[in-house]
Amino acid sequence: MNIAVIGIGYWGPNLVRNFVRHSAVSKVYCYDVDEKRIHSVCKEFPKVIAASRYEQILNDPLVDAIVLSTPVASHFDLAQQALEHGKHVLIEKPITASVQQAERLIDLADKKSLKLMVDHIFVYNGAVKKIKEIIDSGEIGKIMYFDAVRINLGLFQHDVNVLWDLATHDLSIMRYLYSKKPKAVSAIGKGHFHQLENIAYLTVLFENDCIAHFHVNWLAPVKVRTILIGGSQKMIVYDEMETTEKIKVYDKGVEVTSREGVYQTLIGYRRGDVYIPKFDTSEPLANVVDEFVGSVEENKTPLTDGNAGLEIVKILEAAQKSIAKSGEIVALDEHR
Repeated sequence: MNIAVIGIGYWGPNLVRNFVRHSAVSKVYCYDVDEKRIHSVCKEFPKVIAASRYEQILNDPLVDAIVLSTPVASHFDLAQQALEHGKHVLIEKPITASVQQAERLIDLADKKSLKLMVDHIFVYNGAVKKIKEIIDSGEIGKIMYFDAVRINLGLFQHDVNVLWDLATHDLSIMRYLYSKKPKAVSAIGKGHFHQLENIAYLTVLFENDCIAHFHVNWLAPVKVRTILIGGSQKMIVYDEMETTEKIKVYDKGVEVTSREGVYQTLIGYRRGDVYIPKFDTSEPLANVVDEFVGSVEENKTPLTDGNAGLEIVKILEAAQKSIAKSGEIVALDEHR
């Protein structure tokens, strides 16, 4: 396969590095509107082929797939052009800036029989995969809540707010770990320096008793990346900032009992052991690249395909409507 990486600013060089190293990739092309970035990445990776225009990539019959690591606002237009020129597409998160745009790309990819994939990188993280194994085994019981905190000082984005930038990660993790479809959202947020919110709180509601909450912030004095998953039998804490003990499984919970003739429910607490499971420590981005290449070569649907990206954008778009209505609950449209 021959791959072209478009946009080599912050994340692009990491994509280039992984595609260059992949055994199934013969050539890697790159393009950026900033020629200095092109020069820098070609200096670091001499085998990379520089392009002077995006049209050059589109019209090159040797290029099989295009990887977009560009601002969100540009995703739809660039991806649409790539698909129309018969190229498979991998897009950085979020897939597009609106539900309508995501749906149009999915329909176009289906029509052209091309692969459309979004880089929800944490779905390919070994620790998150291990958590899914634990949940799927039934060990923690019924999931009651999903609570995520992703805060730090910066990096302020200029085209999307903190929800679209940071919450996308945790929403993709939630979707991967929990198979139930959300029914509604409520969100509040505030932009202290411009119209884009730099702090936000998002609540996702499900048909059953499960509830999910996401706290994202660009103005925190510390960097926190934690997820708490409460099960009816056990509970999981995932701390991304930990170097080795990222996952802890707690045999803790609540036991409810009632006595005949007693109207008041009795609540008891169970405090058991804690264990730290091992997990695959391979680079998540290398797994993303392998999934994309494999989906093209083997003609299979990637784990985080266009529909996975669409589901996240549906939540984000509904959350934006809720923020505009001061936290009013907004139902998720299941029209697709």
